[in-house]
Amino acid sequence: MCGIVAYKGHKNCHPILLSGLKRLEYRGYDSAGIACINSNDKLVVTKRKGKVSELKSALSNSEIYNLGIAHTRWATHGKPNQLNAHPHLDQSKKIALVHNGIIENYDPIKKFLLSKKIKFKSETDTEVLVQLIGYFYNNGKMNFEQSVRAALQRVDGAFGIVILNTDYPDMMIAARKGSPLVLGIKENEFFIASDISPIVKYTKDIIYLKDSEMAVINKKSFKIKSVDKDISLPKNIEKIDFKIDDYDKGKYKYFMHKEIHEQINTIPNTINGRIKNESVLLQGLSDYWNIIESAEKIYITACGTSWHAGLIGKNFIERFANIPVHVEYASEFRYNHALIDSKTIVIAISQSGETADTLAAIRKANNHGALTIGICNIAGSSVSRETKCGVYTRCGHEVGVASTKAFTSQIVVLYLLALKLAESRKTISKESLKRHLDYKKSVNKIKSIFKQENDIKKIAKKYKKANDFLYLGRGLNFPVALEGALKLKEISYIHAEGYPAAEMKHGPIALIDKDMPSVFIAPKDKTYEKIISNIQEIKSRKGKIIVITDSKNDKVLKELANDLIVVPKTNHYAFAIFASIVLQLLAYHIALDKNLNVDQPRNLAKSVSVE
Repeated sequence: MCGIVAYKGHKNCHPILLSGLKRLEYRGYDSAGIACINSNDKLVVTKRKGKVSELKSALSNSEIYNLGIAHTRWATHGKPNQLNAHPHLDQSKKIALVHNGIIENYDPIKKFLLSKKIKFKSETDTEVLVQLIGYFYNNGKMNFEQSVRAALQRVDGAFGIVILNTDYPDMMIAARKGSPLVLGIKENEFFIASDISPIVKYTKDIIYLKDSEMAVINKKSFKIKSVDKDISLPKNIEKIDFKIDDYDKGKYKYFMHKEIHEQINTIPNTINGRIKNESVLLQGLSDYWNIIESAEKIYITACGTSWHAGLIGKNFIERFANIPVHVEYASEFRYNHALIDSKTIVIAISQSGETADTLAAIRKANNHGALTIGICNIAGSSVSRETKCGVYTRCGHEVGVASTKAFTSQIVVLYLLALKLAESRKTISKESLKRHLDYKKSVNKIKSIFKQENDIKKIAKKYKKANDFLYLGRGLNFPVALEGALKLKEISYIHAEGYPAAEMKHGPIALIDKDMPSVFIAPKDKTYEKIISNIQEIKSRKGKIIVITDSKNDKVLKELANDLIVVPKTNHYAFAIFASIVLQLLAYHIALDKNLNVDQPRNLAKSVSVE
């Protein structure tokens, strides 16, 4: 896996493909390649280990190509090298393929193909797929489209693929199952990509391919067809509203830094239009609200950062609406014996809307008769299509691999959902609801956090050489601590752990010494006195203490903390968002001081579309 771009039209495809690969760099990758069909109907393939810039340098500018496919690879099967880079060719060198996903039964297929005297050049599962297509095609009994369909019907796993065949120089075929693909259309031009970022520059008319669908592009027309049988399907063309600005850094060095600062706007964007007459409006749930408000139990399922948002959502829903909520990793939910039925609500959270484990959890919940709700950022994504209803976070495209603005927007959506449930179930007074919905004061205070960025930079510089961090919080701020630790791990490669502050003495305190910083999330709420005790335990063992609080001029914290960051006073629900922004900035500046690529941390991909 990682990024796919393809083009068919009247323009030279090299600049379009290279620009698209650059747009997809945020996903993380270790090699890149391009295959085009030239004027003599021959494949011209160029691949390089490393960055897209190295691929660009290796390309010949002497010829113009109107049809091509390109890929950035993040190694799954086989080492990250030029040989394993995509595109891959079949033995006849007529067919070229790029692939996102994993072919789970590649081994028996490869053994079969080896028995047919087919030779392999790479270690990848992708080459197995293109060789299988070539096997069917070169036997002479099937045309190009039939060969692709026959091969795809025999593979297990996930795939998003685009294929060329020199015998069909005007044709390009794309297909998906579990791994996203988008088709962009503009007069007689066609663009295919693994997400809309390479396409938005050229056209707003797109088709999100669904599972087991193929796009067959031939000359100046196209058809959407089934992978399972030779039938045409409806062309559901949608208009996208993403802006090119979402994919530019502007004045910022890194997308992550830009996206942290964008929270001044993205948080109100998530709220706007969803509060009216001191009541919550969630139009995406309205058709199913009778079922939602009468739910006996709720599951929240997600991965990574979205799972941390789910833990905060659990706190909101249980506090406001008195409904029991269970939060489970999607990768565990799909295999565990979940007690779900028609009276259960399953909320699936995913930034990209394409997370493979989360999609599998949704399918399991649907099969058990539960009502599924999606919370995601991408309209038309698989999560939005496979859940019965949902709410978009509306925070704009997030490019940085380490999620920031999407996380806080997910929290806001869960906050609104909890308040709407409480209102429907009459578990909150009108006066209290009114106070919670008076959000503008809190939102305006976010700007003051960024006024402290220079102070946060100084703290980051002070601790950038630490080998370990401990993040500690209580109640609502325990998942904030988890998220803060994850951010630091993701982009600085410093080992960090998040813990409930009270659990620190049940093991992690053994790690404390003069070189280990502990980050405490310590608002002036009902947990304050207890967390002061936890801080004192660290202090007595000479541990370094960083405190994030809303308690201005707090003499006790000033005495205990080596470094103190004070955010504006607000309710303790909004405090969780304020503290999260501070932790994002802290992680960012530590990674920056270590001269690391903040947007593309090693070994990570933005959208994990395979198990």
